[in-house]
Amino acid sequence: MRAKAILLFVAAVVFALGPFLVPGFGGFDPMLYPDPQVDPPVQPAGYAFAIWGPIYLWIVAATGFGLIRRPDNRDWDRHRAALLVSLVIGAIWLPVAMVSPIWATILIFAMLVSAVIALARAPLADRWLGKAPIAFYAGWLTAASFASLGLTGAGFEIAFGEVVWAQICIVLAFVAALLIHWMRRDEPVYFLSVIWALIAIAVKNGAAIPSVTWLAAGGAGILAVVMIAEILRTPPGRAPSS
Repeated sequence: MRAKAILLFVAAVVFALGPFLVPGFGGFDPMLYPDPQVDPPVQPAGYAFAIWGPIYLWIVAATGFGLIRRPDNRDWDRHRAALLVSLVIGAIWLPVAMVSPIWATILIFAMLVSAVIALARAPLADRWLGKAPIAFYAGWLTAASFASLGLTGAGFEIAFGEVVWAQICIVLAFVAALLIHWMRRDEPVYFLSVIWALIAIAVKNGAAIPSVTWLAAGGAGILAVVMIAEILRTPPGRAPSS
């Protein structure tokens, strides 16, 4: 168990250092697509990506706490392998994204799936350094994965244009968020980062593409209502009764 805790903490630190190790990444290069994706509607406004700062810090703090205070705790050990997979993939994601949007899309979905598995296995105790940071991370990955899918679909001219791909991927992200939350209803923090992304998509598109704006804003509003209802129904940290 202790060895796994050490590996997870090291992976978290390397993951958090990614932007410093690959400083040239500022989003997918539009020219990597056959149909260059300049200012795509599925991508959130630039400010939204600042959320990576809290994600990195929280994940490092959580894995550090697990290493120091819960290295041999069986409840804490259950989620470590899945989270380790997600963070290791995340550590190589930036250099891949600089050269291949297709592989970057595949990898970010792998990050999402493994993060969701980690969330499902995360400990009930030590909420703020246990399941909450994993939920926050998984929420952003939910939005980012479908944004990447929308960029790939539009950029490679698969069936639809960029507006329809944005609409499709917003709906898919919304549905995925509800399904993932249903799996772990005792942690509404998951919704915060999804809502953050959807609002940023609405801000990005504004009056220019109202269909995308209202779809993203409406999705964020519904998720906010569900989040508040869940908080009122079951205090975070307690498993909801069926």
